[in-house]
Amino acid sequence: MSHQVAIVMSEVFLRRLTPSLMAFVRRDLDFRIVSIHRPDKELKRLLDDLKPDGLITEWLSDKTEELIEMVPKTPTVIVDTDFHYPGVVSVDVDDEAVGREAARALQQSGLQHFACLGNGQPYSDQRIKGFMDWVGKGASVAVHTESGFEDTRYSESFLQPTHELGKWLSELPRPIGIFAVHDPLGRYLCGACQQLGIKVPDEVAVIGANNDELVCGLTHPMLSSVSIPWNTIGEVVGESMQGLLAGEQSAWLEPRLVSPGGVILRHSANHFSVDDAMLRRAMSYLSDRLQDPVNVTTLCSELRIARRTLERKFREHYRCTPWEMLCQLRVNQAKRLLAETSHPISLVSELCGFNEPAQMTVVFKRLTGIPPSKFRRAK
Repeated sequence: MSHQVAIVMSEVFLRRLTPSLMAFVRRDLDFRIVSIHRPDKELKRLLDDLKPDGLITEWLSDKTEELIEMVPKTPTVIVDTDFHYPGVVSVDVDDEAVGREAARALQQSGLQHFACLGNGQPYSDQRIKGFMDWVGKGASVAVHTESGFEDTRYSESFLQPTHELGKWLSELPRPIGIFAVHDPLGRYLCGACQQLGIKVPDEVAVIGANNDELVCGLTHPMLSSVSIPWNTIGEVVGESMQGLLAGEQSAWLEPRLVSPGGVILRHSANHFSVDDAMLRRAMSYLSDRLQDPVNVTTLCSELRIARRTLERKFREHYRCTPWEMLCQLRVNQAKRLLAETSHPISLVSELCGFNEPAQMTVVFKRLTGIPPSKFRRAK
């Protein structure tokens, strides 16, 4: 017997979760799709007619509690929040870890000044906290909030930069790395910089979050972003609903958090935006050969670069050696694969250029504090 489950969410979230939820259609879940943007009265009428066995929805500040009340005692899973509601399973990305990933990437690019652009939502505060915790107490992080930005539709792009944003940007030291807490805000920031004559990424490097290819690819310059493993989140949502329908209401008393992947570097923030031609050539070489068994000796030989000179320039700009940078790039790639695919760790190790899984485990744990297996299990 199949269970009828109502999915009440926006098209953006439906697009993110559908690839993973499709597998649950074969596991006796029959989905009914309803737009979360319908007026409350329409939602109530539709849900009364459907009488679903379960409800999957996304968190919205002005909708969630009303939706829960519309279908009392119905097994419910809420996506994209770590708020806890009695009898409800919450599934979310670890938002503080998202901020830490952005900070790590901007620090690796050699920047020394940092800022965050938020939107006042709960996840925004958590991502900014993670960013600031990673940068450290000794560093100053400028924070600006664009209130009202969350009211625009996710895919739309038409807002002009506010006077307050322009003033904030003009007063920031440069070059600077700015973390925008989600991709539409990063797109908005890049557009504001363009209108104000601020060069991205030369003067302002920008990293967003979600890695939504439609948003990132339509941004000028194309937006770098923290990868959110929507496939994994979708699997957790489906598994949680199955568990609730099977009577496992007490299985997840705490929100189920999924670790983010690494940062996908595009034109708005990358290691190639440096004046030094030698560094650009070296970074291009390393980035293009992550899967190959390259080392610094091979790099210097093929590019005809003096090793001592290269290492000095890496320390001056990136604050690490070329070998440490290669390890960071490989681990970043490994995190993305661990978060977004079901590849065995042995294959992930091979795809990231490590000689064997044991070597990847050593390097991964040294840079992240946990082994790859624990990173993948973090939910």
